[in-house]
Amino acid sequence: MKIAIVKLSAMGDIIHAMLALQFIKKSNPDIKIDWFVEEVFAPVLQNNPDIDNIYTLNLKALKNDKKKLPTEVTKVRTYSKNSYDLVIDAQGLAKSAIVSRLLGKDIAGFDRTSTREGVSSYLYKRRISSDYCKNVIERNLDVILTPLNISYTKKEILEKKPFLFFNQNSEDIEKFLSKDKKNILLIIGASWDSKIYSKEKFAKISNILDENVLIAWGSNEEKESAEFISSNSNSKVLPKLNLNDLKFLVSKMDLVIGNDTGPTHMAWALNVPSITIFGCTPGKRNTYITNINKIIESKSKVNPLKLKKEDFSINDINEEDIVKIAKELLNDKKDKGLS
Repeated sequence: MKIAIVKLSAMGDIIHAMLALQFIKKSNPDIKIDWFVEEVFAPVLQNNPDIDNIYTLNLKALKNDKKKLPTEVTKVRTYSKNSYDLVIDAQGLAKSAIVSRLLGKDIAGFDRTSTREGVSSYLYKRRISSDYCKNVIERNLDVILTPLNISYTKKEILEKKPFLFFNQNSEDIEKFLSKDKKNILLIIGASWDSKIYSKEKFAKISNILDENVLIAWGSNEEKESAEFISSNSNSKVLPKLNLNDLKFLVSKMDLVIGNDTGPTHMAWALNVPSITIFGCTPGKRNTYITNINKIIESKSKVNPLKLKKEDFSINDINEEDIVKIAKELLNDKKDKGLS
């Protein structure tokens, strides 16, 4: 059997969906899996042994240049010659539904009430129900596994194998790691300003923990914030990393502390201790809490169906509360002999 999974973006959403791969292969190792993704996020999927082919699209470019539409359509039509037995739209948006429809005839996706763009469901042959307010990890498993008649349990999710893979030729990264102190990574950026925790408080966290604290950044604005944090604490600013090196770095951390964004979710995928900071987005929905993966939320009452970008309550979170969780995770790791 050959299937196509369409999950175009964004990084965190792709990571959340990737867990399904190991469930599929455990149930049927012979299934061939191709993944369709925005070109910029393809490195997140690379080196995963459960994916046979990664096909990239550049639909984001259409926002600025509509003339590229015929090129992208032709590209998808070419991929349809792969003769998929099943196409799964794990995104649930109009654009991903159109891509799925161009790829094959037997298409599965969220039903009308289970996604923000319910019109997309009319392009599917199989419609999967999964409450939009449900945890995103479980929603992704619902839409990908249900059409394949594969079930899952919470226990199986908690016992998952790490599922991000990378090339390990990263001597330039290892030089930033400490053998004497705990290695902690701060993820200070996010897609919305209201999802970004205070740089002043990040600096305080670094000073209180007094470990080998590293700061990752992606944009020039994030770099400026990283330099502010570093100049006001004992932390170090990393060079700009590609996604392969970022995956490698996260795998080496004793703890990741960050905003609700893709690089922070890498820690969950790699079974690395983490603290994800939530303000205007729902914590219990947007990640899966484990013994080593914790969340801290502001006091805002967040409606997943109507997020408020103007809600900056994330900055009301006391940095000492984050430090307390961090120390518990670091000490627990030490007690178990994992340091």
